[in-house]
Amino acid sequence: MKLAQRAMERLEAWPDLSAGPASCGTGRALRSVHSEIVHFHSDHDVDLHLTEGAIERFRGDLQESTAIRLVPGSRWVTVHLDCDTDVDLLLSLVSVALKAHQTGSSPVGLQARSECNFRRVTVMPR
Repeated sequence: MKLAQRAMERLEAWPDLSAGPASCGTGRALRSVHSEIVHFHSDHDVDLHLTEGAIERFRGDLQESTAIRLVPGSRWVTVHLDCDTDVDLLLSLVSVALKAHQTGSSPVGLQARSECNFRRVTVMPR
């Protein structure tokens, strides 16, 4: 079973998420009542919708991870699933994203790209 498929199946069991097509037009999405949270674009690449506050709070850790790609000005992070540990990281970050979207969004007047990072991130093999 592919890593992205395994991650999606695990996340589909979460009561706060429901599946559907990704708004970017490529792949499947899981969404909460507040917004789309995860886009599964391929067997290895997933975009995760975090708030600006969550990205800033965890920026140092996100930048150190070889599985994470950040795009300046985006509220989405790209997670490259290359091993089971990356799936565990994704699940943890989905939990962070759900909490972040429940407690608020970006500060008023601060516009950030709302579309996911698909086609804006190139993941090189490790």
